[in-house]
Amino acid sequence: MSTADGQTAANQPLALSWSGGKDSALALLALRDAGTEPVALLTTFTEDFDRVSMHAVRRELTRAQAREAGIPLVEIEIPASCPNETYEERIAAALGAPPLDRVDAIAFADLFLEEIRAYREERLARARREARFPIWGRDTAELAREFIAAGFEATLVCVDPAQLDPSFVGRRFDEALLADLPAGVDPCGENGEFHTFVHAGPVFARPIPIELGERVRREGFAFQDVLPARSAAAPA
Repeated sequence: MSTADGQTAANQPLALSWSGGKDSALALLALRDAGTEPVALLTTFTEDFDRVSMHAVRRELTRAQAREAGIPLVEIEIPASCPNETYEERIAAALGAPPLDRVDAIAFADLFLEEIRAYREERLARARREARFPIWGRDTAELAREFIAAGFEATLVCVDPAQLDPSFVGRRFDEALLADLPAGVDPCGENGEFHTFVHAGPVFARPIPIELGERVRREGFAFQDVLPARSAAAPA
């Protein structure tokens, strides 16, 4: 059972597709506000690099997010340049194993891309699951401001230079960044202009200490490596 805006009844077992970015964090906040606690977070990792697919965030940092959110993390391995058939096979295998074998629905943080929503709904229907979209249709400029006002902190970890100047990679997602975004760039990066890593905010018990590593250009994208912060106290 779901509400009109796609949120799930509190008693329906549900998992959340988790990229580690701001939209995922907002979706988790929306689910909790509606009384739903996900059974698991679901993340795909590119096995060749041990990083979140597309965002290229290190696995250990995604695990830290799940730990601070207090939700188990289901890790799905996919190869680099993964064929869609392989991707779907591995998702199906995960859905057939604990803990996802007991969920009725998977929630996604999509905002307005109809083709992606239709694809998710169709594929999950084949697996006898439902797709949920807790922040679907929200005004993205308003949502971006709400993210900042709620106390979330995030860093841009991937930028598509075809849509946004690569100098934006590594910047904090804050009011200054929103003011600097060119016209035509979605404030939430919904068209793939940029991706983020969230390291603090109301969905976490504690902030995740990070530091910035090197910036690289790979396969047409600009990436900011994010590292777990080194301990402030050096060993004796």
